[in-house]
Amino acid sequence: MRAPLTLSILAALAAAPLAQAVEIDGRIDPAEWEGAQRITDFRLTQPLSRAPAPQPTEALVLATQQGLAIGFRNTQAQSIPRTRQFAQRDEGGPVDRVNLYVDFDGDGRNGYNFTVLLSNSINDTTIGNENQFNDDWDGDWRHATSEDETGWYVEMLIPWHIAPMRAASADGKRTLGLSLDRVIGATGERASWPAVSFNESRFLTALERIQVPAYSQSLLAITPYVSGIYDAVGRGSDFDGGVDLFWKPNGRFQLSATLNPDFGQVESDELTVNFSATETFFSDKRPFFTENQGFFDVPFGALNNNSRLIYTRRVGGRNDDGVGSGDVTAAVKVNGSAAGFNYGVFAATEADDIGRDFYAVRASRDFAAQGVGAMVTRVNRPFLDREATVYEFDHRWTPNSQWSIRSTLVGSDVDQAGRSSRDSGAQLRMDYDMGKGWRQQLYALHLGRDLQLNDFGYLERNNFNYLRYDLGHRVTDLPADSAYAGKDFHYAVSRRYNDQGVHIADAFAINRRSDLRDGGNEFAEIAAWSSGHDDLITRGNGVVDVPSKLYLYYERFRPRQNGGRWAFYGEAQYAAEGLGGMDEGKSRLYFEPRYHVSDRLSFFSGMEVSHNPDWLLWRGGNLLGSFRSDMITLNAGSVWLIDDKQELRVRLEAIGLDAHSRQAYRVAADGRPLKVAESIPDFNLRNLGFQIRYRYELAPLSHLYIAYVRGGDLFEEGLNQEGSAGREFRDAFDLRDSEQLLVKLSYRFEI
Repeated sequence: MRAPLTLSILAALAAAPLAQAVEIDGRIDPAEWEGAQRITDFRLTQPLSRAPAPQPTEALVLATQQGLAIGFRNTQAQSIPRTRQFAQRDEGGPVDRVNLYVDFDGDGRNGYNFTVLLSNSINDTTIGNENQFNDDWDGDWRHATSEDETGWYVEMLIPWHIAPMRAASADGKRTLGLSLDRVIGATGERASWPAVSFNESRFLTALERIQVPAYSQSLLAITPYVSGIYDAVGRGSDFDGGVDLFWKPNGRFQLSATLNPDFGQVESDELTVNFSATETFFSDKRPFFTENQGFFDVPFGALNNNSRLIYTRRVGGRNDDGVGSGDVTAAVKVNGSAAGFNYGVFAATEADDIGRDFYAVRASRDFAAQGVGAMVTRVNRPFLDREATVYEFDHRWTPNSQWSIRSTLVGSDVDQAGRSSRDSGAQLRMDYDMGKGWRQQLYALHLGRDLQLNDFGYLERNNFNYLRYDLGHRVTDLPADSAYAGKDFHYAVSRRYNDQGVHIADAFAINRRSDLRDGGNEFAEIAAWSSGHDDLITRGNGVVDVPSKLYLYYERFRPRQNGGRWAFYGEAQYAAEGLGGMDEGKSRLYFEPRYHVSDRLSFFSGMEVSHNPDWLLWRGGNLLGSFRSDMITLNAGSVWLIDDKQELRVRLEAIGLDAHSRQAYRVAADGRPLKVAESIPDFNLRNLGFQIRYRYELAPLSHLYIAYVRGGDLFEEGLNQEGSAGREFRDAFDLRDSEQLLVKLSYRFEI
């Protein structure tokens, strides 16, 4: 049945007369939508049974000169509660909503997701690498909802200038990749057209290909900003201003530029405690970097983590002299297409003698079932007398609907103070869908010992070889009276070595991800690692023999039920990864209830407690220490969406940690950790982050922010250090290293 339906859609859209403008008011006027293609074959993709949707849904697709117009008619039985909860942008939650997924070039490389909730709140994200979503991006598009006794309705208009697009074909048509879905919050059911899911290995390349008239829009947008900060601790103030520029003269070229950019974030980073050898990853909410950054996002270095070749937080990050952050004076980004290629150019420069220069150039070309891409990045760091260049080549092949094969080759070339270092890396991912809910994945990774990507990218480690096989099985034919709507099982085995042949570990893992009929979800996992070696913990001062490891994890989310007030989220974890073996693992519990006073106002309070009897930490050189630690963490706050343009958010985070030394170890030449009678100081840590943030939307992508921020941290260590996690947690609320009031105003002028 799908082939005739697809052909009818292609014919209707390609032959459609010039469409008139659609008034986006959520009411779906038949006269305005004349000539639109109607889609009714929605099928369940959550759970992924592909059975016909139990609640009728009709979607309308219409290409107009103003943009791509999408309409939804969502019939909903009165016995199924409607969830009208309002949400901050990009924080939708388990509510009634519809989604548009669109790949404007139809090549499966990059896409966009536009979500409208029943409350008319929105989410928008970019999509790359088949099914990786990034909600840092915010676009300028229109949307509206309405409802009556039989159901609810959505209209959205996505302007053609929202993304760079390839030139039209010779017949004046453009090929899009398209998918539409609807989610019922009360049951968690998702119905999609076509019946593809972003939980599968192929998503972007599996979108329905349709042809529409190749409309083109031009846009020049100028966004000046001014900001002021008062520092109550330092008794000083600072004022700043700058401008962002966005220019799209046609569908094939797009330029973003910024002068004296506002590269500070109104939204604070979450508090973390990290004593490991790997760097903490933070997402980037700065507007310039989120504008069509997906073309440069090339993940490399691990499976399902944050490793990538361009980590935009490097720009304006900590200075190379270790004092303060980089002062970015200007940046520019160009995206476009020409002669069948997509291309992108990125450049940013920091001020003063310690400032760095960042450059990136990327190009890609796609064919019927294959695509290739290449990128070069370069960073000049004069303070360190260092120049770092990275070369990348990627290839993807989807010979049919069952197979997906992706590979990447990377090389680094670093010159510092007259010394050169070069190395390479590669990764391969093969996915095979066997049918009837079964699929396989093989992943292989090589990272050379001297491969260096972190001048511009983010790589957890180098000197690493990893092989992993995963067998997945999806179960959806569960009894009607089961609490579960679907279950997804994974069985994985893996092996890890470094480039010197040191065996790090072999591992086996089983996990189950489940959708529940109450609209919530559940995840459980057990993983076991063989004995092996830790080649990172001593920071280059020896490889350590480590015993077997055990990991247990459980997670559960339960949304509001039948218009109730409460939602709940919880985690439980056991991780035995010290020298004491599986009997001395870390136990961690986290519980977060959320109370909804109304659909616009909610309060939440998440509390975490953890106990680790054998926390193994590096203490310098080849010295290790085992600590008995306790930690208490609070994550609380409120969200008040006053109206469609105003929101007030309060967030409070506090951490109290107490660690007492148990045993000191010296790492022998053969890797054995030898007990030694050396004193290692105990330590305590406390941390506080508090923010009150008010936002008023003056116009699309134009805002007034007023934020009060207070925070601080304190680390103390010493022999026989007295303290407890509870006391450190209580004392965290007295910290006041910084206390600031921030006011920021930005306004977008479109010409």
